[in-house]
Amino acid sequence: MRQLFLDTETTGLSALNGDRIIEIACVEMVNRKLTNQNLHFYVNPERDSEEGALRIHGISNEFLRDKPKFAEIAEELLTYCYGAEIFIHNAPFDLGFLNKELSNIGKPEFKSVAHTITDTLVMAKEMFPGKRNSLDALCDRLGVDNSNRSLHGALLDAELLSQVYIHLTRGQDALLTEHEPNQERNGHIVLTNLESFQLDVLWANDIENSAHEDTLLQIDKASQDKTLWRKLAT
Repeated sequence: MRQLFLDTETTGLSALNGDRIIEIACVEMVNRKLTNQNLHFYVNPERDSEEGALRIHGISNEFLRDKPKFAEIAEELLTYCYGAEIFIHNAPFDLGFLNKELSNIGKPEFKSVAHTITDTLVMAKEMFPGKRNSLDALCDRLGVDNSNRSLHGALLDAELLSQVYIHLTRGQDALLTEHEPNQERNGHIVLTNLESFQLDVLWANDIENSAHEDTLLQIDKASQDKTLWRKLAT
């Protein structure tokens, strides 16, 4: 299954009040590996960006004047995304703009082409409740290099999101990195010999070790220091 990490930049914060998409990017991953077969457009929004938005993305109104309008790139975007698992950080924001742009040209909502749409912000909040879960915060927490992110950009942010997703989900389905087991060929199931795989050892980093110790201390406190592993360790 293809996985696409999608991000947009916009003229402002409200699609309902007339703000438009000015940049859209999709980064493709197959079998947890980036393919470099990405999709990226700058889009002429037919209006100027608000000052607050300009400070965030730095994409000038003049730069966008000769770029294609959304109607001109819509079919390529929808064809590229068709049938894929889509991952978006704070999905309601981007989907609100995508659906408004699609509605403007008589197209159905974006979900009609996607296999699934997953909000990685929701994923992060479930894993790190009560903590900041912006893309920058997750990069810092998970050790993803975001040093080039002085301004927001759809392609860079989609690439960062793909790396954040790998860290959020490692240990779940990251063991098989080259092949998928039990593939079907000509109507027959071909079993994969797992003995041929050399699995990477992923050591916990300092942040993860610290978070693990914090969790143990919370369990200790909740159980009034009756945890068995502490007794066994001594």
